[in-house]
Amino acid sequence: MSDHFDLIVIGSGSAARDGAGRASREHGTRVALVERVRWGGSCPNVACRPTKAYLVAAEQVHDINAYAEERGVLTGPASVDLARLRAWKESLHRNQESWVEVLSKTFTLVPGEASFVDAHTIRVGERELASDRILIATGSRTAVPSTPGIEDIPWLDHVTALDLDFVPESLLVIGGGPVGLEFAQIFERFGSRVTIVHKGDQIAARSDAEAAQELQAVLEEEGIEIVFGEVDRFARAGDRIEATIGNRTLTVSHVLLASGRVANTEALEPENTGVETRNGFVVVDERQRTTTSGIWAAGDVAVGPQLTPVAQYQARIAVADMYGIEGRGADYSVLPTAVFTDPELASVGMTEREARDAGHEIDVVKHPLSAVTRAQYLHAKHGLYKIIFDRTTRRVLGVHVVSRGGSDIVGALAPALKLDVTVDDLAQVHHVYPSYSEGLKAAAEQALTT
Repeated sequence: MSDHFDLIVIGSGSAARDGAGRASREHGTRVALVERVRWGGSCPNVACRPTKAYLVAAEQVHDINAYAEERGVLTGPASVDLARLRAWKESLHRNQESWVEVLSKTFTLVPGEASFVDAHTIRVGERELASDRILIATGSRTAVPSTPGIEDIPWLDHVTALDLDFVPESLLVIGGGPVGLEFAQIFERFGSRVTIVHKGDQIAARSDAEAAQELQAVLEEEGIEIVFGEVDRFARAGDRIEATIGNRTLTVSHVLLASGRVANTEALEPENTGVETRNGFVVVDERQRTTTSGIWAAGDVAVGPQLTPVAQYQARIAVADMYGIEGRGADYSVLPTAVFTDPELASVGMTEREARDAGHEIDVVKHPLSAVTRAQYLHAKHGLYKIIFDRTTRRVLGVHVVSRGGSDIVGALAPALKLDVTVDDLAQVHHVYPSYSEGLKAAAEQALTT
């Protein structure tokens, strides 16, 4: 016999908790929360928050070594005690016992692996749960490439790399997306010799090409080697790992995988429900509905952007739809994003290529980071502020910033782009001096004469 709930949420990460909480608070819903691995999900436990803690430490180490002597700051060369850093990182988030205590106050917690029996029933171990509403929010995990020899070598990902209590002597990072770039800079600044191998011709492939080139120049200047291509095979060489890339063999102490994500859907057996998947990810419409009535999906497991605030946004749309509340569907036309390297690569709106492909007649204005007073304290050579706007309407289509504080700049601009801000508006507003954001005004002012 099945236990019946008003809503079953499979997962306990950002989408799951936001959706379950909203359903409970606003609709008095009795919710079963099912989790197979980690209460609270990846973001607070092993992804967003702990990774950014390491980025903060890496920036501090870098700034002390790069600028302290020049500025008269009396300190010796900085290095990192990774065991102590790991302990600090662990202190910043809840342990599993605390998560259980907090979540169980509101929801019925069901630990274990969920699989669908049918469109209204799931099985968790020996227990069956039933509901007319089910939210799939199982997230994703690191994709393991099919490279020959991968099964013979130990590898790290964003989870296990944060559990190291020593700094790798040399690190090969597979993938030049946000995760790969952030971890490459973290460990390079901690003292590792780092190489990135990236399939494609541009790091941060979804970013504006010119902005990505600026970030690449920074990373290479710091000593990170970036190779465009693929690893042909891996092999063990004693306690080392050999990676063959074309006609070159690179020997490293560690390999970190960061070349993609896989949806956590296999164990769910979605085929028992008629829920359509695409490459393992659940297909949803603009209201987060799956192809089966009564089942919604949100977060990394669903086809769409894989970002924590997007997961929460999707969950809210799904819960509203469950209860017949009219509203807008998911809209990602003005989505601020950032790669949290130093400097950050931050964007909102269209890239230059996307704007042209969409049929816009565009103009582009830019201002170099090196001309911004605040950045001159850091001797910044690379970085930029780039505004893409429609030539006729003057409406801003996209903004791309490579600078410290870039994420704050584009995040603050999102409402303006949504309200059809023009490049003239950006040129004529006031900015703080000296600040990183003034580079945006300086770029926009160039449009007044175009």
